[in-house]
Formats: sequence, C-alpha cells, structure tokens
Amino acid sequence: MALAERPSEGRRSAPLIHWIKSILKTLGTIAITMLGLLFVTFIIGRVMPIDPVLAIVGERASQSTYDAVYQQLGLDKPLLVQFGYYLWDVLHGDFGNSLLNARPVSEDIARVFPATLELATLGVMIGIFLGVPLGVIAAVKRGSWIDQIARVVALVGYSMPIFWLGLMGLLVFYGILGWVGGPGRLDIFYEDIVPTRTGLILVDSAIAQDWDVFRNALSHIILPAALLGYYSLAYISRMTRSFMLEQLSAEYVITARVKGLSERQVIWRHAFKNIRVQLITVIALSYANLLEGSVLTEIIFSWPGIGSYITTALLSADMNAVLGGTVVVGLIFICLNIFSDLLYRFFDPRSK
Repeated sequence: MALAERPSEGRRSAPLIHWIKSILKTLGTIAITMLGLLFVTFIIGRVMPIDPVLAIVGERASQSTYDAVYQQLGLDKPLLVQFGYYLWDVLHGDFGNSLLNARPVSEDIARVFPATLELATLGVMIGIFLGVPLGVIAAVKRGSWIDQIARVVALVGYSMPIFWLGLMGLLVFYGILGWVGGPGRLDIFYEDIVPTRTGLILVDSAIAQDWDVFRNALSHIILPAALLGYYSLAYISRMTRSFMLEQLSAEYVITARVKGLSERQVIWRHAFKNIRVQLITVIALSYANLLEGSVLTEIIFSWPGIGSYITTALLSADMNAVLGGTVVVGLIFICLNIFSDLLYRFFDPRSK
C-alpha cells in the first residue's frame, strides 16, 4: 500500500514544487533587474558633468577642503568599490543626504511621493473609466461618427503637448472661469490643518472628516488629474479599440451571434472578457507612465511630487536626490510589472 501511494503523493507535490520554482524565478528576476537599475543609476551619477564635491563645498573652497570632501565621499576609491558602497547604502534605504536641505533623501522621497501617487492614481482612474468604454463603443460602431470622434480624441491626446494643455487649462478654468483651484495641492489657508497619515490629502482629509479641506484639495487636483487622465484615456481607448476589433472578427463571436445571444452578451461577456489580460498590461504601463512621466504637469501646477523633486534636484546638481528618485521610479516599474503578472495568472488560467 505504501508503494501504491507514492505516485499520488508525487503528483500532489508537483504543483507545490512548480509554485516554489516560480517564486524563486520571480525573485531572481527582481534581484537582477534591481542590480542592473542600481548599476545604471550609479554610472549616470559618475559620468554626468557635475562635480558633487563642488556642489557641496562651493567654487571658492580651498584645495585642502576639496580633497577632504573628495575622500569623505569615497571618490578616491576604485569605481567597483564605490559601487559596492552605493549598493550597500541603497539596500539599507540610505540614498545619502540632499545637498539642498541636508535632509536624508529617503525622507524627502517619502514626503513627496504620495503627492505623485495621488495625482497619478486619480488620472489613471479617469483614463480607465472613460477610455475602456470609449474604445469598446468605437470598435462596435466601427466606421460610424462615434468611432471617428473616439479616434480624433485619442489623436489629440497623443499630439497635444501636455504642458500647453496645462497652461490653457489654468488660463480658462482657473484664471477666467474660476471653476478649479490654482497651482499647488491646497490653498495656504488650509495647509497643515489635517494630520498627515497617508500623505494623500484627499484620504487624510476624509479620515479627519474635514470636508472643507477635502473640497479645497479636490478643486486643486481635479484639473491636473483630468489632464493626465486625458493622456491616459487616449492610450487606453486606442488599445481597447484595437483589441476589440480583433475579437469581434473572431469565429466564436460570429457563432455566439448565430446562437441568438444578445449584442450586449456578445460584446461584454465574450469579446471583452478575452481582452482583459491584454488590458492589464496597457493599464499597468499607463499607470507607470503617469507616475514617472508627470514631470511637466507637476511643474506647471506647482505640484510637490517626485517629478518636480527630481527636476529641481537635477537643476541644483543634487545628484543624491536625482539618483534616489530615479531608483524609486525604477522600483515602481518593477512592482507594477510583477503586479500585472499576478493579474495575468488570475485572469488567464493558461499562464498558471
């Protein structure tokens, strides 16, 4: 009996072994990707025509002061040794101190990143809730005036410079109509009223049940979020339309219609169900682009996020802040790729 049970035990342990191998493979991929990211950011910091020592001591410092700081930063050591120190510090969450305010860069990033997260999240939600239905309707009504409008909307979203749209939006909706708040996250009167718990103004004000602060924060975020949402909508609607056109011409859709299923069932229960996996990648990429690529929007609207933080640091030759922000942005891309891969496995049984 014991010999007869061994094959079944082996079959039961096979999924567990496969699961463990999959986890180890994912962790290995993450480690290699992070190592490559850290190496690239380290090399960028060394090849840029900015002297970190001069940025600290100033141009009028004596040679002895320059040499002391040069050695203190470890720049006199071989490049691989410097990278080893840099890798050790980053793995312990130490990106060095900012040259602008002498605070740890990790603390600055923790302070500014929630602003970008809040803005990008609201923007991608607008892009999803409007872009996906628009793409589906455009595919179903292919060649109609609805399809033409959807394609024009997507084309304008791709073509128009976002900084120009931001300036025009401020001029019209803030300067002329007064429908939205101005630059920044809050009016000066409402700053530091709500306790900071998550760093997300809308969430913190809702937790504190301070609805005056919530409304003021919403009036400030709605315009930049709408612009990012429009940019995201253009990409998501275009890809949704392309995916749906491919599915609507498939044989199983024709068969479903012949069987007498309603058009609503054919579109949403059959065709749209089969593009969910593809949309996961599109939405993840769109979200990552908003988190990383909202620099111009943050600058125009004086939004204190990580994009404007990195830009200010770069213009001030604060390489510790630039490299720290770059690593965080790269880590965001890696995490979103992992998350989309997990969703792949959930929605598509074939990938398990």
